[in-house]
Amino acid sequence: MIDLSAKRAAGPAIRLHPRDNVVVARVPVPAGTAIPGENVVAQQDVPAGHKLATADIPAGGAIRKYDVVIGFAGEDIPAGTYVHAHNCLMQEFQRDYAFCEDYRPVDYVPEAERATFQGIVRADGRVGTRNYIAIASTVNCSATVVRGIADYFTPERLADYPNVDGVVALSHTLGCGMEMTGEPMALLRRTIAGYVRHANVAGVVIVGLGCERNQIGGLMEEQRLRAGPLLHTMVMQEVGGTRKTIEAGVEAVRAMLPEANRVTRQTVSAEHLTVGLQCGGSDGFSSITANPSLGAAMDILVRHGGTAILSETPEINGVEHTLTRRAVSREVGEKLLERLRWWKEEYAAGRDTQINGKVSPGNQAGGLANIIEKSLGSSMKGGTGPMMEVYRYAEPVTQKGFVFMDTPGYDPVSATGQVAGGANLIAFTTGRGSMFGAKPVPSVKLATNTPMYRRLVDDMDINCGLVLDGEATIQEMGERIFRLLLDTASGTRSKSEELGVGNNEFVPWQIGITG
Repeated sequence: MIDLSAKRAAGPAIRLHPRDNVVVARVPVPAGTAIPGENVVAQQDVPAGHKLATADIPAGGAIRKYDVVIGFAGEDIPAGTYVHAHNCLMQEFQRDYAFCEDYRPVDYVPEAERATFQGIVRADGRVGTRNYIAIASTVNCSATVVRGIADYFTPERLADYPNVDGVVALSHTLGCGMEMTGEPMALLRRTIAGYVRHANVAGVVIVGLGCERNQIGGLMEEQRLRAGPLLHTMVMQEVGGTRKTIEAGVEAVRAMLPEANRVTRQTVSAEHLTVGLQCGGSDGFSSITANPSLGAAMDILVRHGGTAILSETPEINGVEHTLTRRAVSREVGEKLLERLRWWKEEYAAGRDTQINGKVSPGNQAGGLANIIEKSLGSSMKGGTGPMMEVYRYAEPVTQKGFVFMDTPGYDPVSATGQVAGGANLIAFTTGRGSMFGAKPVPSVKLATNTPMYRRLVDDMDINCGLVLDGEATIQEMGERIFRLLLDTASGTRSKSEELGVGNNEFVPWQIGITG
């Protein structure tokens, strides 16, 4: 288990573990600065969030942060040296997966004492946090039409339906020019179907062109979807083209609105909350403030019977052993390793991708040297409880507790898979400042540091930089996040919702060949 006990937040640098050979600059550290308690003087300027060696590290020696190996010295690194991508190299090393060694059953809060929120209970018992009508395309060729239908329903035209949060277009770039069978098509269809069935969606219009490979008939049959008053299908080539299909779609939505508006919120247990966990635009503080604080919130949620979905498979690479040790069974742990093996040996082998080493320029500028260091922080979002199951992309998440879903690290694609799997809320940590929404699911954004929070206050929902400032502990921040999630699930609009962000973030994973 990664040691997340309280860290000293005062002074110019933060030591994360007694056995580490680097510390993290809390503020910009000029060359010549003595680091209190470390018996070392900075030899170069070290930006905030970046690392400084506290001991001589020989070439090839392991560089340790949180007592986890994040890379190896590419050259002799004297104490006081700035440590980053130029001298911290990534290479494979043996990890002890120790399946289930750290497994501990969840200490659940008694049902009568569990936290609650004001949710939307559907006829089949599913619980939503929002109430949308969705217009879904089977193929890129109907993207303009689904957007035309959704765009018609302005706030003014929905004024008579106050319980409807909006009409959202689910357009994408797939559906044709792709494999007819196999995982790419199956993935696309289960992603679309996951949104069609989502608890945050009251009604759906599915629009196809007519000649695409992802035929409406195949989608409906394979995913066992049935047309009805709240699920309409339209084929543009049969309806009469673009204008007539938009008009027909508008009429179909109008017919759904009265029924969709009949919902009322009611008090439900937090066990009905399923949170998709995301991080993007990360920095060196992500693993110190926002990510472990979100993890603390997820530990609380799981104790109250809820579900936390950790994803972004490339962003657990290098620290997967910290998850297999917490697996409920060896089978679950092996599922995680199989997904990593597929990524490394089949999907991304030889490619200049994140899982093979380099993080994005923004992540590097924020202080992350490589994917293992980013993974160290990313994995913390899931908390410290047992890993109960591993899912493939967009599969329905039925297991309560902390689970993992295989997705890319690209946030819109990853969140799309989580929402398709049933997430009714997204919690998104960021150190650089990601602007993100995920209609029809509310997204809350957690800032890792105070300067960025203040600069982007219109987009950030909560400032986890208070941990770095010494004004809150990780556990205290976790409690605040948990309460924010309950409030948001109850209908309080997030910053991204206030700004209207989330109309372009339905991005199914394109894993197949285009031809």
